[in-house]
Amino acid sequence: MLHALERLVVRHTHRLPLPAAPVEGGDGEVAARRFDAALMSVGFKLSAGLLEGLGRLPEATVVAVAARTLGTVREIVGDHVRHNAYFIDFPANVPDTFDFWRQCVAEALDDDTARPGVLERLRTGVLDLLALPSYGTYRHTYEEMLAAHDELIAAAGDRLTVLHPAGTLDEETTALYLSLAGSTTPLGDEHLSDLALLAAHRVDGPQPEAIPIREHRAVVNRARLDAGADLLLDTVTDVLRLACALSDGDVALREPTRFRALSRPVRRALLSGLDAVVAEAPAKLADVAAHREAWKRLGERLHPHEYPRWPAAAEVFAVARGERKAPSLDSRVEELLGRGDVTGAAELLTSAPGMLLRALDRLLRAADGPKERDAVLAAFESAVPRVSGRVVLSLREHIQNRTGTAGERRVFVNRLGAAWVTADTRPPLPPAVRARVCAVLDAETRRRLPAPGHLLVDPAVLDVALPLSGRATAAGIGVLPRGSVSPVEGELLRFFTYWKQTAERTDYDLSALVLDEDYATVTWLSYTALTAVEGAHSGDVTDAPDGASEFIDLRLGAVRGSYIVPQVNLYSGEGFEQVEESFFGFMLRETEQRGRPFEPRTVRMKSDLRGPGRVALPLAFERGEDGGWRARWLHVYLRGNPSENRVEENRVSVALLLRGLLARTPLTVRHLIDLMAPDAAATTWWDGSTPPEGPVTYIGLERPAGLPAGSRVLTPENLRDLIPA
Repeated sequence: MLHALERLVVRHTHRLPLPAAPVEGGDGEVAARRFDAALMSVGFKLSAGLLEGLGRLPEATVVAVAARTLGTVREIVGDHVRHNAYFIDFPANVPDTFDFWRQCVAEALDDDTARPGVLERLRTGVLDLLALPSYGTYRHTYEEMLAAHDELIAAAGDRLTVLHPAGTLDEETTALYLSLAGSTTPLGDEHLSDLALLAAHRVDGPQPEAIPIREHRAVVNRARLDAGADLLLDTVTDVLRLACALSDGDVALREPTRFRALSRPVRRALLSGLDAVVAEAPAKLADVAAHREAWKRLGERLHPHEYPRWPAAAEVFAVARGERKAPSLDSRVEELLGRGDVTGAAELLTSAPGMLLRALDRLLRAADGPKERDAVLAAFESAVPRVSGRVVLSLREHIQNRTGTAGERRVFVNRLGAAWVTADTRPPLPPAVRARVCAVLDAETRRRLPAPGHLLVDPAVLDVALPLSGRATAAGIGVLPRGSVSPVEGELLRFFTYWKQTAERTDYDLSALVLDEDYATVTWLSYTALTAVEGAHSGDVTDAPDGASEFIDLRLGAVRGSYIVPQVNLYSGEGFEQVEESFFGFMLRETEQRGRPFEPRTVRMKSDLRGPGRVALPLAFERGEDGGWRARWLHVYLRGNPSENRVEENRVSVALLLRGLLARTPLTVRHLIDLMAPDAAATTWWDGSTPPEGPVTYIGLERPAGLPAGSRVLTPENLRDLIPA
C-alpha cells in the first residue's frame, strides 16, 4: 500500500518522498549517483537536493527506492514494455508498399499450407493481407531488433524531467488527496481511480473544505461508507452516484450501471441518507426525473418498502415510478420558453445559477428586443457570484468564440472525448452583448483569484489551455489540455503507439495524414503507404497477445503540407477501453542521434488511449507563419466504422473536425495571468536564472530548482488548482 502511494506521489508531482528519518552518515552516495545515471537513461534526473538527501540514507534503502522509482518513471514514459518494430531496420530500409506485398504473396505461394487459400482469393481478384503467413507478425525478436541499431547519441535537446525532494509520504499523500478531492474541475478516469485509493487511505485524516465536483464526492463517499464515517450528501443524486460507485459503475451517470446486490448495512446507509436529504428539502425530488430509470433499478436493490421509518426516501422511488409528480426545473423552464416568456425563464433560473449561465446563449437569442435582453443580462449578473469558477470560465470561453463569422462550424466534444462537427446556424450575439458578458465574467474571475504575491511565469506556459475539465486531457507525460499549443523543435518527429490485447486478436493501425493550408489531403503514411517524401512507417502488426508497437518517422523539413494529423485506427478486435493497455506518443530527435525506434529520453509526450470511438486523434501539428511547427492538443475520438478503419477513408471527416477545432480560441493560462498581474506584488518572466528572494507563485511547464520556501508551484500536473472555486 505504501509503495502504491509513493508511486502516486511521483506520478502526480514529480517529487520523491524520502523515509521520514534520514540516517546521518549513511553510505548511500554511490547508490544515489548510480540511481541518477539510471534515471537519465530514461529521460529523468534527480535534483541536487534530492541527490543529497538520498546520499544520507543507507545504501540498501537507496537501492530499494531506486528500484521502485525507476519502475514508476519507466511506466510514465512508456518504457515499461518492449517496443519492437515490424521492419527491423526502421526507419532505414523500409520497402515500397507494393513491393513488400508482392514479397509476402511470393512467400505465401512457396508455403504448401498457405498456397491453396491464397490462390483461391487471388483468382477472385482479392488480395487478403491477413491470409499471408509472413504478414502482420514480427519476423525477428526484440533482441535482434536492438542489435540492428546503434546506440542513441545524446543531444542537448533530449527531454530531462527533474525529480525533486518531497515531504514525508504522509504529508505528500495528504496534500495530493486534498488537491484531487477538492479540485474545482472534474478529474479524468485515471485520476478518479487515484482519488479512490487516496480517499481510503486518508478517510480519518484532514478533509477538503468542500468537494465541489459530484463525481469526486461519490468516490470519497464510498471510502467513507467502507470506513463507517458520515456520508457527504446534499442532493438525491449524490446517493445515486454513491450507489454507482459501490457497483464500480459510472459515477458521472453517463452510462447505465448494473447495480449489485447490497448488504443490509449499506442499504440502510443509503436510504437513511436519502431520507435526510428529502426530508430537509422536499423540492430536491425534482432531480429524480433526470435519472428516472436508474432510480427504478436501484430501488430493486434497496427495497425501500422494507424500511417504513424512512418515508421521505420512499418518495424518491414514487417519483421515479411516476406515482408522484415532481416537475423538474428544466421542464418548468421549457414551459415558460414555450410560451415565449424569456424574462420569466431567466428569473426562474436565478434559483439555479449554474443552469442560468449554461442557458445564457439560448436565452439571449430567444429574447425579443433590447428590453427583454437586458432583463436576461440582469438575471445573469445577479447569478454570476453564485456559480463555480469553472462555469464562469467555461462561459467566458464560449462567448469569446461566438463571433458569428459566416461559414462557422460548431464542434461538439462530449465528456468522453467523442467529437463531431455541424454547421453553426445560430444567429450571432451582438458585439455589445458579448463585451458586456465578458466584462462581467472577467471581473468576477479576478475577484476570486487569490493575490499571487510575486508572480513568476515561464512564458512557455502562456498558450496552455485552462484545464476546465480533467476529461479534456489524458493521463501520461508531457500531455496538455485540449486546445493547448506548444512548440516543436527537432529535425525528426516520430509517432509511436503500443497496445496489448486482452483476449481477442486486435489490430490497431498508426497513421499520419498530411493536409495543406486548405485542409486538402497531400499524402498519408500508414500500412497502405509505407513510404513517402515525408518519411516512413515501421510496418503493420495485426496481433498483439504480448503487446505490439508501430512507429511513423517524419522529416519535418520535407513535409509538403501545413498540418500533420497522427491517428490510431481500430482495424479489428478490442476497442481502446477493452484492451489491456494502449497508449500513443511522439519523440523528437536530430538526424545524427540514431538509436532504437523507441528511445525514452527523446519522448516528449506519451498519453493513454482510453476513449470511445474507433479512431483516436490525440493531437495535430501545424506549421506556423515562420515555418516552424507547433503541436495543437486535441484528445478526441471519432466514431468510425465498426471495423476496418483506415486513414484514407476518414480523411474528409478528420479534415472537417480539425478545421473546426483550430477555429476555436481556447481560454489559456495567459488569460488568468493577465487578470492576476494587477494584484501581483511583481511579475517576473522566468528565464532560468536565480529565482527571486522570498516566496513566489510560480506558473510553468516544469518545477524549477531553488524556489524559495513557501512558494506555490503550478505546473501541468496540478494546473487545475489555478481554476478559482
